[in-house]
Amino acid sequence: EKMGKMNNLKKKRLMRRNMVGYSFIAPNFIGFAVFTMMPMLFSFGLSFCEWDSSHPIQFVGLQNFIGLLSDDTFWISLKNTIYFTVGTVPLTIVLSLGMSLLINQKIKGQVLFRSIFFFPYVASLVAICVVWNLLFNPDMGPVNSLLAALGVKELPRWTASVKWALPTVIGLTVWKGAGYYMIVYLAALQGISREIYEAAKVDGADAIRSFFSITLPLLTPTTFFVSTMLIISSFKVFDTIYIMTGGGPGRATNVLVYYIYNTAFVKFKFGYASAISMVLFVLVLGITLVQFRGERKWAQ
Repeated sequence: EKMGKMNNLKKKRLMRRNMVGYSFIAPNFIGFAVFTMMPMLFSFGLSFCEWDSSHPIQFVGLQNFIGLLSDDTFWISLKNTIYFTVGTVPLTIVLSLGMSLLINQKIKGQVLFRSIFFFPYVASLVAICVVWNLLFNPDMGPVNSLLAALGVKELPRWTASVKWALPTVIGLTVWKGAGYYMIVYLAALQGISREIYEAAKVDGADAIRSFFSITLPLLTPTTFFVSTMLIISSFKVFDTIYIMTGGGPGRATNVLVYYIYNTAFVKFKFGYASAISMVLFVLVLGITLVQFRGERKWAQ
């Protein structure tokens, strides 16, 4: 009888402890379920339907996905998204790594430089986009004025040009995001023991050899994290495009998320927009899985 009471007491204590743990994770889980999981499931189901929010939902099967095959704007948006990603990710990695190497040295004003490099990341995106557009104004912007003073005759039209609009947006994205990933790389650099560099120096390795033989290999997990986050954020880019170019000129900066927004909230084709979002989800998931598989082989 005593053993039974003790077992019941243990079960009550265990249940109480579990309930305390569940109470801590419940708000986050409920928020995830309501604002992420349920919309995802609804969007998945809606991708096989046609709906404009004012008429009943109609099931159309794979019609939305078949329509994507002959949709020129979809393919242009996909190409622009890949172009944006390929242009943004390597440049951000190189710039953020370079800045972290610079401020990791014992130089005067180290804290000041760190703050200056990090400032664009915390600054208002709207303000930055407005200022960037003013700087690169093709007619009276200071950038073109400087290029004209240097003797450049064919001045770029920047965001007003089909050729230069997306590179201009890429430049702003790299400049704004590099500060955050600089901090990530800096934390990883400061975690590398100085004894390793001292041993390499004794063996006759110079700074360049130490960088490629010690620093880069030890930064592999950090580079994997940075590249994964950058690729995902590049495929989801919307706000910068919306503020700076509005997808133009023409369809020069129309990316997938901006196309999803226009299809859903301008044209009210929620089913078709959901189909595009499912394609985007599969693309991001596939790239992430490939990265994880490649990272394991790289680490070995």
